Amino acid sequence: MRQLLPTPGEADPDELLAGLDLASAAPPDRPYVVSNFALTWDGRVTIGGRAGPIGSSTDKRVLKRLRALADAVLVGAGTVRVETYGPLLDDEDLRRERREAGRSPDPLAIVPTRTGELPWDAGLFTSGRGEVRVLAAAESEVPATETPVSVSRFDREVDLAAALAQLREEGCRSLVCEGGPHLHAQLVELGIVDELFVTLAPKLAGGVGPGLFEGLNERERQLEVRWLLEHEGELFARLST
Repeated sequence: MRQLLPTPGEADPDELLAGLDLASAAPPDRPYVVSNFALTWDGRVTIGGRAGPIGSSTDKRVLKRLRALADAVLVGAGTVRVETYGPLLDDEDLRRERREAGRSPDPLAIVPTRTGELPWDAGLFTSGRGEVRVLAAAESEVPATETPVSVSRFDREVDLAAALAQLREEGCRSLVCEGGPHLHAQLVELGIVDELFVTLAPKLAGGVGPGLFEGLNERERQLEVRWLLEHEGELFARLST
């Protein structure tokens, strides 16, 4: 992989990511928050309604490494349904690294939902791996699942800022958000995204579909490019807000 910025040369993404210590930068009132997503050159984050077809195997390596760094992974209910989420970490080497560092082998999965309608038969809930926290704005029942599930309930709307504050009190210091676009936009609007990891795939999607942030109010938001990597035409950017 080539590093284009800040210093041109060769780079190993595993080494770059493994060297990050997101938790140490956590503020006292919430986890350190990273957004991660892939998009096409025409700005789409789905092809055929799914994000999976956009990124390469290298993008998936970056995704897994970011999950391994984080204490928690935040995923919208719609994304869990469409992408048929399974266990967050299926890489036994990464799970072993977490154990050796004195951490749980799997990050906490966090799923906000307005309706409580979740795909309870998805691997995220049936594998028995890790733990899931549901942020619910409805009084729906949670069925028995192989994977342990806890619920934080809210009146009418899920309060993401309050939920993240609660997580910080429980010891969560780093969180990766994997979308979808409305959830990314909510976090940016609240001013609680610290970094963005963006994969730009050499593809065109065409048609009509969501972009990176859906529902984000229009105003200039300056970003700092921390690094820019390239591999087989795919660009990997790390940006700070």
